[in-house]
Amino acid sequence: MHLQANPPRSLPPQDMEAMDATEQQAQRLTYVVGAVAGAVLLVLLCLLCSRALF
Repeated sequence: MHLQANPPRSLPPQDMEAMDATEQQAQRLTYVVGAVAGAVLLVLLCLLCSRALF
């Protein structure tokens, strides 16, 4: 006995403009988080070096 598979469903339409806008927003957020993390690490490095020198 062989069963025949159902044909695949059609995918819903995609809003490419909304997807692009969301991707750009996520990219900006990633850059901001990276910049903040870099600034915090730079401040910590400066504090550690100042303790070692003085």
